[in-house]
Amino acid sequence: MGYSLLDLFCGAGGCSVGYHRAGFDKIVGIDIKPQKHYPFEFVQADALEYCAVHGCEFDAIHASPPCQHYSSMQHITKNRDKWPDLIGPVRELLISTGKTLVIENVVGAPIRIDLLLCGSMFGLNIIRHRIFESNVPMPLLTPTCHHDNVYDPWHKDGVGQREKLSEAMGIDWFMTRPEVREAIPPAYTEYIGKYLLGALSRSTPRHST
Repeated sequence: MGYSLLDLFCGAGGCSVGYHRAGFDKIVGIDIKPQKHYPFEFVQADALEYCAVHGCEFDAIHASPPCQHYSSMQHITKNRDKWPDLIGPVRELLISTGKTLVIENVVGAPIRIDLLLCGSMFGLNIIRHRIFESNVPMPLLTPTCHHDNVYDPWHKDGVGQREKLSEAMGIDWFMTRPEVREAIPPAYTEYIGKYLLGALSRSTPRHST
């Protein structure tokens, strides 16, 4: 039997698809909002409440708490306090499960930076910096980050923007424009997922759903 992963705050599935490509066999996504374009098993629920009950049923847990409280744009517009600060409660809950864990967010969020990834590291035509905290050791050396001639979707509008952004991020299933703007490239969690699977394969017992 393969390994299972719980994806909290899953959105339309950017992280989940990466973990699937890495080799996780069973993935369940949790989000408070309906996600009709999520490509795996989906449960509409409060992520923290679901994890508190079912987190121990999975081999690994990924969480992407809403980033608006920490984003630079919200600092500029002074709207950060309109959004919840969930990283502390999420970290405490995930640690309590004793599972292999990853927390993802934007640069500036209060998580330990075990890994910083950029689309250009994977040959993608987009920057999209994201930071990751994990209880699995991450590589000290990562591919080179370079920002020359990359696609900038944030200051342009147009009919083709959703398609261009999806292509730049390596998203090959349908997402709406708001969904793809909130997603991260699956290449990030495909890269991370291989380290998680390596750690899981070295540990016992295996937990599967």
